[in-house]
Amino acid sequence: MAVVAAAAPGTGSHVLNDAEFRFLSAFVTRHCGITMGEHKRQMLQGRLQRRLRALGLDGFGDYCELLRQDPDRELGEFASAVSTNVTAFFRESHHFDYLAAQLPKWLVQRPGGRIRIWSAGCSTGEEPYSLAMVLAEALEKHRGPADALILATDLSPAALADARDGVYSLQRIEGVGEERRRRWFQRGGGTQAGKFRVHPRLQELVRVRPLNLLEAWPMQGKFDAILCRNVVIYFDTPTKQRLFERFDAALQPHGKLFLGHSESVNGLSDRFALVGRTIYDKRSR
Repeated sequence: MAVVAAAAPGTGSHVLNDAEFRFLSAFVTRHCGITMGEHKRQMLQGRLQRRLRALGLDGFGDYCELLRQDPDRELGEFASAVSTNVTAFFRESHHFDYLAAQLPKWLVQRPGGRIRIWSAGCSTGEEPYSLAMVLAEALEKHRGPADALILATDLSPAALADARDGVYSLQRIEGVGEERRRRWFQRGGGTQAGKFRVHPRLQELVRVRPLNLLEAWPMQGKFDAILCRNVVIYFDTPTKQRLFERFDAALQPHGKLFLGHSESVNGLSDRFALVGRTIYDKRSR
């Protein structure tokens, strides 16, 4: 029998016992595709303390029971706690340079100028709004019809709320060049002093929606590009393989898949060909 230390009186902290850890690690694998070994136990315990306090729960046993009874209610917050949301405007800038070069051609080639881009794992919105700047600039130069949208999805309710607001501190927009900063951000005043809101034109181009990548996708149309960067790194091999199959099915012929700098389809899928640094082309079949 495992011996579990009691929480110190008055500290508000709780200790994750063996059975609770086994349940939570199995839950995160089943619902999020994330493998969490014993070496992540202390991290999991520390990150979930805040959820226990927010929910007014007496311990991890109560939290596990909440997940058993109603997993959908807490899944987004749970996923936010166990994953690391690191993002920035124009992170891995070569991806945006590539799109800036391709989008004018795509707008001409696609019937009606229809462009669909998916930011899968959009976090707090820096990625989709970076895409929106590049897309808006391409649209300004395009003389024909256009029907362009960016879908931004994530599992975290808190991250999605930030993405919908589109308000960022000066520190968080440091990756945006001065010219784009002047064009595409509005400086806040009063209680919003020191904050910057993305231009309404960018928000018009972005649709922010909740989505679990491991569950059903409601989207019907095909995408020209999918950015799923620094997301699949958390997944086990079978989950990565299934996800790449689904991305293949969701892309237009020769649609592009963008992964994070430490991610690759090598050994996981033969459906894509490398065309740039972590940029893959859907193979024709």
